[in-house]
Amino acid sequence: MLIQKIVQELQDIPEDKLAELYDLIHYFRLGLGQEAAQPRTPGLIAGELRDAFFEPLPEEELQTWE
Repeated sequence: MLIQKIVQELQDIPEDKLAELYDLIHYFRLGLGQEAAQPRTPGLIAGELRDAFFEPLPEEELQTWE
């Protein structure tokens, strides 16, 4: 049975990696519920962008993304 194979594989995962595995499984499961949702229609967003949108981010903000 497939569930038994999955459980066996889980037993061989190091303890310090279980949180990462949980996140993967959790968000995968959440995504399954969204598959039935309406597909997105590509297109332009209504409205206008201000000039500030195109300005580079300050260095301290860039550092938070790395």
